[in-house]
Amino acid sequence: MIASRNTGAVAAAATLLAAAPLSAIFQTWTWLIQCVIAVAVVAGVAALTRLVRAPLWGQVLGMLAALLLALTWLFPSGSELLTFLPTPATIGHFADLLTGSAQDMRSYGVEVPDTDPLLFITALGVGGVAVLVDVLAVGLRRPALAGLPMLAIYSVPVAVYVDSVPPLPFVVGAAGFLWLLVTDNVDRVRRFGRRFTGDGRDVDVWEASPLASAGRRLAVVGVVVAVALPLAVPGMTGGLLDRLSGGTGNGSGTGRGAGGSSGRIDLFASLAGQLNQSEVADLVKVTTSEPNPFYLRYAVADELRPSGFQARSPSGRPANRDLPDPTERGGQGVQQVRYRATVEVTKSLSMSLMPVYAEPVRTEDLNSNWLYDPSQQVVFSNRENSRGRKYAFDYVRSTYTPAALRAARPLPADHPVRRQLTATPGPVPEVEELVKGLTQGKRTDYDRVLAIYQHFSADNGFSYRLSTASGSSGQDIVNFLINKVGYCQQYAAAMAWLVRSAGIPARVAFGFTNGSKRDGDTYTLTNLNLHAWTEVYFDGVGWVPFDATPAYGVPGSTRSAWAPDTDAPEPSTPETGATDSPTGPDSSAGPAGPDNADRDTDTGLSLGGEKPAEQAPVWPWWTAGVLALLALLAVPALRRLALRRRRAGRPDATVATAVGDDARSADDGHVMVVEADAGRARADAHAAWAELLDTMVDFKVRVDQTETPRATADRLVRDALADDTAAVGAARLLGRAEERARYARDPLTGEPLPPALRTIRGALATRADRRTRFVATVLPPSVLLRWRLALADASGRLVALTGRIRYRLLRWNPRRMLADRAAR
Repeated sequence: MIASRNTGAVAAAATLLAAAPLSAIFQTWTWLIQCVIAVAVVAGVAALTRLVRAPLWGQVLGMLAALLLALTWLFPSGSELLTFLPTPATIGHFADLLTGSAQDMRSYGVEVPDTDPLLFITALGVGGVAVLVDVLAVGLRRPALAGLPMLAIYSVPVAVYVDSVPPLPFVVGAAGFLWLLVTDNVDRVRRFGRRFTGDGRDVDVWEASPLASAGRRLAVVGVVVAVALPLAVPGMTGGLLDRLSGGTGNGSGTGRGAGGSSGRIDLFASLAGQLNQSEVADLVKVTTSEPNPFYLRYAVADELRPSGFQARSPSGRPANRDLPDPTERGGQGVQQVRYRATVEVTKSLSMSLMPVYAEPVRTEDLNSNWLYDPSQQVVFSNRENSRGRKYAFDYVRSTYTPAALRAARPLPADHPVRRQLTATPGPVPEVEELVKGLTQGKRTDYDRVLAIYQHFSADNGFSYRLSTASGSSGQDIVNFLINKVGYCQQYAAAMAWLVRSAGIPARVAFGFTNGSKRDGDTYTLTNLNLHAWTEVYFDGVGWVPFDATPAYGVPGSTRSAWAPDTDAPEPSTPETGATDSPTGPDSSAGPAGPDNADRDTDTGLSLGGEKPAEQAPVWPWWTAGVLALLALLAVPALRRLALRRRRAGRPDATVATAVGDDARSADDGHVMVVEADAGRARADAHAAWAELLDTMVDFKVRVDQTETPRATADRLVRDALADDTAAVGAARLLGRAEERARYARDPLTGEPLPPALRTIRGALATRADRRTRFVATVLPPSVLLRWRLALADASGRLVALTGRIRYRLLRWNPRRMLADRAAR
């Protein structure tokens, strides 16, 4: 049983060491703290189940239940019982975290920040590996197979890390696996008893043997070769020879620009986060041969939920191969022109998506790790990020006439695009009624979409503002349609929702407007140019953009013949691609005037119209944390001080006990006889002696419980107080008082014991060094020793109680009951 507990503890530690490579992909160490908690709970429950001799399947169930409780406590949904008992709502919350983790893995680049979805999947994965390692190493006694689940952890950084993976965390993980193997080997040897040499000498299990030494040498050489060879091979990412020879690398910048993001523009969520930044950061520089380009896009969201649009995982083939040719679907009224663009992403922008214009047909300077999804028209990667990239591509710009869009036929009801991209969270009566009124009498899909698009105009009361008022309907879409105030994400999502309600496929696209920083054919796009708009699918034409956001609210806003500016004072010209940019230098993503003052309050991204609360300052939490830490550190010192005062605060051991009538005095003829209270005197002596022993422990003077009080006092005088006459007398007084309290009929009374204690403590403090005095004051060893002994006693009582319970449960063992019945 002891060996199993030891192997189980080593298995848990090896799992945590195997998780060391995850440090390469996280910015902070929060993941490690949560993984330590999860693994510790799993290992503790595994040890308890083995203590009660539960079968292997019972151990597995116990560990899985422990992991569930740990995750419930670490990632609560707010509906738990006693903060750690899961409920059905907790399981639903975990499902949402798993879904969110997939989105975060697409949106972040290494290194990733702490988000609940990523932390949850990390704690879940490491905790699950801890269960498997324990089962394999302890339950099945196959520690070598435990390397397989550990290898699953190793593969995560290799799969997602952009540059060369640091070798040190892998060495730490390998050390944990070797530790597990050695522990199991030692345990197996000890199972056969003690080993002896030919001359009868006892052999330690760790003693080297020729065969074992050769095996260890081969293992070391193998590890060194496996680690060093990939670093030295030319051409491999981050190879040692590449660094020594000053190679140019692969173009994936890893630096962090000033004010740069740690790796995310999360469609809805982080888009607003970029907009409300007080500082302007250049994100992208694009040079294009197109005179008036449309928006540079990087992602789409086509999964509609009650809270807004979310992105699905893209899929595709390498972007450096031949891409689909959009000219194949061109027709009458559709003009398609091929252009070339060069994009340079600054180090302030890092994400797993690459900004491109719609419908690229060829790319340059992108390797096979970058893929193209033709349905979403996005370039993405599961292994690299966009930070510091420079690349070029050819693309086709399509423009449409209203007649060409009116000629498009509605998609059949069973068409995959219509089935998937017209789905809504459920019927909303207000939305259904509005769409029915807007599309009544419209014969074509384009006329229906145009009617919905024109609804978001100033004539209908809509305006652009970064701060919005909260609604009372309980539904974000209804609140926005009633308040008629919002920003680009709300306009884009609301129009897409209404278009879907009309039975027409729609989605939300994300990217950059053209901004106002232009130098010839080069546009410099900042965080203030981030934008969202609606795309509608027409049969035979493809995805057509509609930007319902008021043009005055977005610098670099672009309008077209099929989607003109509804708020323009006069009809827009039929020329496509006309760009309306506000005057003045790179202003903001909001209109000039009072609305810009609300930029810092804009943190929402869904259809919600609630005005987000300002972020609370962080310093009170830091102050509270520091104070809590100081209070925790002060607990031993306060406990020691309270114990000392309680021991010294006892009343005098002498009390008035009798008045003699026959005793006369010269003054009043009465004499008061004062006698000692023997019980109190003994209690005072015991308290003073206990305080002396604690003082000796605090100042590192050996205490022997087998000695008599006089012998202890003599040794204290001989070892520590020989030169201090007052302290010598005080020590002998305390020894004599304790000796009389223990063995004599009458205890010692009338002696000043507390002053004697103070004298001895001062003498010991004078003799001790500075570190000993500091520890005796802040972390008194006597208090820590008392706590440690109390914990050991409690543990012993718990083990005894567990044994008694197990013994009683064994009485109901079916095998024993059958044996007892057969004996009768």
